[in-house]
Amino acid sequence: MSIKSRINLLLEPVRFLPDRSLTRFLTVVLPQVSRELSRWQQQLTVSADWPLLQQALASLSKKRFHAQGGSFYALYNFNPVYMKTQVSLIVALQTISDYLDNLCDRGGIYDEVAFRYLHQAMVAALTRGPIRERDYYRFYPSKNDGGYLEALVAECRGCIALLPGYPVVEPEILRLVSLYNDLQVYKHLDPAMRNSRLRRWFKEKATPTTPSLHWWEYAAACGSTLGLFALFGLATSSATDLQDVRKVVEAYFPWVCGLHILLDYWIDQDEDLQEGDLNFVACYQSPAAAAERLSLFLKKALQEVSVLPHTAFHRSVVQGLLAVYLSDPKVKQQGLQQAARSLLQAGGTGTEFFYRLCLLLRRLGAL
Repeated sequence: MSIKSRINLLLEPVRFLPDRSLTRFLTVVLPQVSRELSRWQQQLTVSADWPLLQQALASLSKKRFHAQGGSFYALYNFNPVYMKTQVSLIVALQTISDYLDNLCDRGGIYDEVAFRYLHQAMVAALTRGPIRERDYYRFYPSKNDGGYLEALVAECRGCIALLPGYPVVEPEILRLVSLYNDLQVYKHLDPAMRNSRLRRWFKEKATPTTPSLHWWEYAAACGSTLGLFALFGLATSSATDLQDVRKVVEAYFPWVCGLHILLDYWIDQDEDLQEGDLNFVACYQSPAAAAERLSLFLKKALQEVSVLPHTAFHRSVVQGLLAVYLSDPKVKQQGLQQAARSLLQAGGTGTEFFYRLCLLLRRLGAL
């Protein structure tokens, strides 16, 4: 049986639902994501410095599921006119994010200035109008990427120019990008100082309205790009107003975004321990405490999205996060099955279906 036939068979129970987002995602969006990722791989040139080329290739091959999952937001408020633009934007921005994360993780340096200059690419990518020219690699050991990062930035800028509501969402997008960049800079500093810098940063950013979070939970929420993708969805409509933006941001930050990154760290605990990388879930006092806080983030995320327009879409995102991460073989390898099962049950109706779909996609090599 072909891959498409097996997916269609699995989709049979939901074929008659009024919302065909999942079918569109599997049959329209994911193929475009593959084409986009292939296009960016072809953009790479052997004339680039080997460390940069190596990390660019690694991010495209090992982190492709980030772009795949993020591109589900291209179906928000389904608008065929902007769907392709959103996929291109999400893939390009997520590729920048994953590539720069690799450069900071595996570059062999702990240079705060170098990391800040690299991440100015995220700001430039999402800023309308003229931007000041910036040598993103100015303080990084390797500098020649063959134009790869600039091409990704240009792709994002071209896409946001096509979204009619982008001027309304831009200020909040740039605020979230600033938090994201801070997190990426501080978490990649020398291990002897990074935790203290992150704690100090949290104290600086926390406000009277900040929920009761641990510093690493706040940092995790800042590390997610999902809030940006949700705002891209709002930007497809010229009717979007500041109240729409505020509601989405309050739901996503910190709850949906925090759940996203905490799940990512939860399944990567052994891997990060071996690599010597910072893992936010390891900051909890015990595995039981980690599972309890994950459950809280899930509960709050589901509550917050329940009052948003397009509630079913946002709830699917939350359930999809559970399905993608908890279907990863690393869950079983680390003995996390019992806690994972509890989270899946707490995800509500539909979560089990998404989970089984992800298991199938993993077996087929599509995830």
